[in-house]
Amino acid sequence: MPVEKSELTRSERIKYYIANTFLSGFIGGMRLLPYERRIATMGQIIKTLAPVVGYTKRIRDNLALTCPELPEADVGRLCKEVPDNAGRAIMEHFSPEEFVERQKGAKVSGPGVETFDAMVKEGRPMMMITAHFGHYLAARVALQNRSTKPIGCLFRRMANPYFNDRYVDAFCQTGEPMFEQGRRGMMEMVRSLKKGGIIAIVSDLHAHGGKAMSFFGKPAATSTLNAELAIKYNAVMIPVYAIRQPNGLDFEIILHEPVEHSDPDTMTQQINDDLEAVVRQNMGQWFWIHRRWKPWQD
Repeated sequence: MPVEKSELTRSERIKYYIANTFLSGFIGGMRLLPYERRIATMGQIIKTLAPVVGYTKRIRDNLALTCPELPEADVGRLCKEVPDNAGRAIMEHFSPEEFVERQKGAKVSGPGVETFDAMVKEGRPMMMITAHFGHYLAARVALQNRSTKPIGCLFRRMANPYFNDRYVDAFCQTGEPMFEQGRRGMMEMVRSLKKGGIIAIVSDLHAHGGKAMSFFGKPAATSTLNAELAIKYNAVMIPVYAIRQPNGLDFEIILHEPVEHSDPDTMTQQINDDLEAVVRQNMGQWFWIHRRWKPWQD
């Protein structure tokens, strides 16, 4: 559980401080490279480290659970594509200046665009439901530029409080407001919805205490809170995805049809199904490294 620096023991402070010094130095060194080379290099680094840090095993385990029919050649390919995309997204996060400049003009398409534009004009609250796919921040940047309205973002702080400062600072450079996961952040997010704001939420993480919703044919603990909020505050829920393009640097932002208001369970399952369909079309762009299908008792 992430804590404040003042809550750490002396040994924990030393450990986190050293880790932050190393990571900050490494990122600073990478930022000396031209943007295009920087992004590609980080993708290559994470792809190379994947077997060592356990990413390859996690990807294989998740694919064996959900896609047992997948040929070995495809599994091997995904074991390279997934960490490459993850590495690129990491470096994009810590290159906010160039990332924002490049992605604010990203192509925006899909059947949900008309609804998005109309709701912006009406000042209706919207919840842009996305996932750890491609790089969701590209969607935030492009849609803020299109709407000229801020898009709030819910985030989970990092365990290392020293490195968390750098992480949040880079996050804020892609837009504000930012809502930290927790009671205070939830209250701020609700206030934004009440005022007709737009918020972006990733919905594809294992949710402690969540409900068993199907994802790739297997039960996955999923929070129904997003749907509950949408119903309560009459917010329009639009699934949105930032699909990385073949050059590895640019994105197309796809907005799907809004999720029709019904009941929280039905709406949440529709979101899972929508994401699954998109992932199946771009398997290498979803974060198969996540422990999405944890043992239920977790």
